[in-house]
Parts: sequence; C-alpha cells; structure tokens
Amino acid sequence: MKLAVFSTRSYDKHYLDVTLQQQHPSLCDITYHSFSLSSETVSLAKDSDAVCVFVNDQLNASVLQTLYENGVRAILLRCAGFNNIDLQVAEDLGFFVANVPSYSPEAVAEFAVALIQTLNRKVHRAFNRVREGNFNLEGFLGRTLHGKTVGIVGVGRIGLAFAKIMHGFGCNLLAHDPFGGDEFKKYGKFVALEDLLQRSDIVSLHCPLTEGTRHMINDENLSRMKQGALLVNTSRGGLVNTKAVIKMLKSGQLGGVALDVYEEEGSLFYNDHSGEIIHDDVLMRLMTFPNVLVCGHQAFFTEEALSEIACVTLGNLTDFVMKRTCKNSLVREGHLMVETDREPVRL
Repeated sequence: MKLAVFSTRSYDKHYLDVTLQQQHPSLCDITYHSFSLSSETVSLAKDSDAVCVFVNDQLNASVLQTLYENGVRAILLRCAGFNNIDLQVAEDLGFFVANVPSYSPEAVAEFAVALIQTLNRKVHRAFNRVREGNFNLEGFLGRTLHGKTVGIVGVGRIGLAFAKIMHGFGCNLLAHDPFGGDEFKKYGKFVALEDLLQRSDIVSLHCPLTEGTRHMINDENLSRMKQGALLVNTSRGGLVNTKAVIKMLKSGQLGGVALDVYEEEGSLFYNDHSGEIIHDDVLMRLMTFPNVLVCGHQAFFTEEALSEIACVTLGNLTDFVMKRTCKNSLVREGHLMVETDREPVRL
C-alpha cells in the first residue's frame, strides 16, 4: 500500500511516522509532499493507492478524475471539514473517502477564547508597547466578560466546548444552529440568527462552510450586530465576507475582529512569506487595523489534536485496506454526507 501525503509539515510527518510505527507498522509506505494537492501537482500521486490531504488541498472534479486514472482509490482527509472535495464526483468514481470528524474540539474552543481575551483586553498591543519600555495604559481599556452576551453560531462539538468555557466566565449564551443540540440548552438558549446578532456583545463562528453558509457574515448581517461587538472566526474563512468586515471596521460598527481563518488563505497559510511581497490587498488592509487579530489557522494545533489526527487517519486507511466498514466514511451506502462537526448527516 502506497500513501501520498500532501501539504505536509514537519509535525505532520512526525505524528504520522510515530503512529505508523507504533500502531500500524506494516500498513503502508508513505511519500510526503510539502505542497498542496491541485491540478498542477496531482501527477505526483501516480502509482499511489491512497492520498492524504488537508484543508487547503483542492479535490475538484478534474483532480479526482486524474487521481482515479493514476490508480488512487482512497482519499484520507486529516481534518473534519470536506468543503474542498467534490463528494458527488468522488462517489461516482467509487472513491473511499474518510475524514477525522473530531480531534480535540477543546483545542479550537480554547483558542477562540484566547482570541477573545487578547482582542478584548488589547494584550497583543500591550506586549509590543511594554517591550519598548512604554507602560502607559492609554488605549487598553477592555470590558469584563462576566455578564456579557455571547452568540455562538453552530453548537456541534467545538461550539459546545466553547459554550462550556464561556458559561464558566459567567456569560449569557445564545446559539443559532439548524441542527439543534439539546446539551447546549443547559448553558443558554437557541434563537434566530438575526436575534443573536442584534443581542450579542461577542459573536463566535463554529459552523461548517457550505453553499448555504458561505459569506453568512456579510453587509446585511454585520449591520444587524450590536455596535462595538466583537466577531471571532475559528471555523472556515469563507463564512466571512472580508471586504464587508473592513467596511464595518472603518465605520465603527464592529468593535474588533479575530480571525484564525481567511477566505483566500489557500495560497498563504502554512507557508513563510516573510521575505516576500504579499499581493492580497484585502488581507493586508485588514491587518492594518489595531482592533484586528489574524492568525494562520492554528486553533487545532496542539499535541493532543495532532496525535488524534494521525491515529484516526491511519485507522481509516486500515479500514480501507481490510475492506471493512469505516465509521468516518463520507460516502455510506451510496449516501453523501452533510458537513457538520458532529457525526456526518445523510442528505
């Protein structure tokens, strides 16, 4: 069994190698590629039986067709989301496709809280100011989180973990989620999205990217938010219309924005561009605001999460090799799955 792994970094290789050696020593031979899978790089998967991909690899119809023609029969996503793969085409071609539906949801939830605390209390600005010997507090006035209203869009595993933490801060919690979630009712109540936006001091996004949720944070919904509210996105960049966010920051409608994801991150994130001119004018304009935090899609990045990703990914490959039912398959009995951070839901 030959496995080609794309978008590989040193930490991916480490955790996959360790897991392979300890749990599946004779499962496969792995070839690592540092670049992403795309129409330009798909030929490098030739003679592989399976490919392993991450969030910014592109598996459209053309790439899938080429993979199939080159002998690939299994696609392993080492992430929960699968908006970057054409599942219908994958099903038509007969691919085995499996993801990692949950890997330390607490890691992402905790990072969302860290972004809120940093943005609200201006920790990022204080760090830089103090290093210059300036201990002036002017401009650092924040707000106490206790008693504030926090709106959570999506209360699957990650959203629920986030809700538990914010409940511990003494916040009032509102949630919007078309799939519901009885456990959240212990911490807050469900409301319509419009109501959530109007009432929340902080809005945190924890929902998947679908055609229905793409640019859900747009001019119209941003204008509904409470003036001065904070917006946090640790889910998928495409949920947010970045140009609309810039407009609302300039007007003062938004009090601050923290993003761990960006809608055009594919060509930028996970790579070092510090010695280059970045030509994404929208992102560069966004990062000029003092009340904006942008991170490089690192909310998942903990030892526990990387270990779980490696274990589940190679477990999925074992299911494929052994021709047994895989609980993480995205095509079951001819039915495609809808992306959530719970168990996949059949269409």
